[in-house]
Amino acid sequence: MVQPQPHVIDPSGSDVYAEAAHLRSLGPAARVILPGDVPAWYITSHSLLKALLVDDRVSKDPRRHWPVWQRGEITPQSWLHSWVGVVNMFTAYGPEHRRLRKLVAPAFTARRTDALAPRIRQITASLLDTMAATPEDQAIDLRTAFAHPLPMQVICHLFGVPDEMRPPTTHLIERIMDTTATSEKAAATWRDVHGLLGELIRLKRTLPGDDMTSLLITTRDNDGTRLSEDELLYTLLLVIGAGFETTVNLIGNAVHALLTHPEQLRLVQTGAASWNDVIEETLRWAPSIPNLPLRYAVDDIEIPGGPTIRRGDAVLTTYGAAGHDPEHHGEDADAFDITRPTPEHLAFGHGVHHCLGAPLARLEARIALPALFERFPALALAVPAHELRPVESFIADGVAGLPVYLRAPRTPA
Repeated sequence: MVQPQPHVIDPSGSDVYAEAAHLRSLGPAARVILPGDVPAWYITSHSLLKALLVDDRVSKDPRRHWPVWQRGEITPQSWLHSWVGVVNMFTAYGPEHRRLRKLVAPAFTARRTDALAPRIRQITASLLDTMAATPEDQAIDLRTAFAHPLPMQVICHLFGVPDEMRPPTTHLIERIMDTTATSEKAAATWRDVHGLLGELIRLKRTLPGDDMTSLLITTRDNDGTRLSEDELLYTLLLVIGAGFETTVNLIGNAVHALLTHPEQLRLVQTGAASWNDVIEETLRWAPSIPNLPLRYAVDDIEIPGGPTIRRGDAVLTTYGAAGHDPEHHGEDADAFDITRPTPEHLAFGHGVHHCLGAPLARLEARIALPALFERFPALALAVPAHELRPVESFIADGVAGLPVYLRAPRTPA
């Protein structure tokens, strides 16, 4: 059987779901080329992706299981280096992953997460008060005014990031998400990862506080082991990035979905559906991270009804494609429907790599969304939906700007 030429992934992520639909037509697993001429497998099936996420024959450690990395082909000049060139639980496999996750997990206990609720409500109320001062006939960018600063303030409070370090920290995370970055920009991002987070670690060693950075510095396992310097720095990169940018897009995507599906908004405003329904359907329909690099085949993996993923091949974790799989979600999988009877999704992963920060993201959205629509029930887009532009990334799914009217503008007499 002649295999089709690999599909070249659009680095800008201009329409990740149309791209997923095309690749689905090629089978449950399709060969793709990622930016920088990196070959990988793209999984289009929900059930196959879910199975691979818990398969011991699939690793996240490029140092042990990816020949492309071992040959030195992924350098700091590659956008991919910030994703796979780190040493933390995101890129660990087997016992090493269990060790790192055990050291990090105390920072994300249910008690610590629940204790943040009053702070999240306070930040939400303050942002809404500031927005309320906007003149009635003036549009406001909801991403800039609300969806972005809310999780930014929460995660920076959680990790003790001082005020002066917050803008460069959030800018750094946005740069990592940019899969269109030039080699010069990618190399600068890699340098800034070490400079900025190294500075935060030095600060917290000198002036420790009741924050997660200080906790990660001091946490030890039962046998006395602790995070190495590299593991500490790259763990901060992982948890701050995952706890910030993903929640920005969760809030923004939920608002975008509701404003472009007014019948769905009426369901939640009348109590016919819940805000939890909105959050879970948003995570399925528009996951904050539709494509996550990378995993690697430890052994050959034969795909039922499909090809064989060979040992050493890279696999893209395709949460967006899984969320739109009609075999799992029905023929209307592309529709946003908060009454969907099977809302299961993989947006926070599955198995041992399930996101530790998922409860915090859900908590922020569960507080922010009802507060926003209760304060501004006439919230409406200020531009036609087709004019909204996605962020330039095939990893992140969100809009670069979300201009809205908080109240219906007055029409001239």
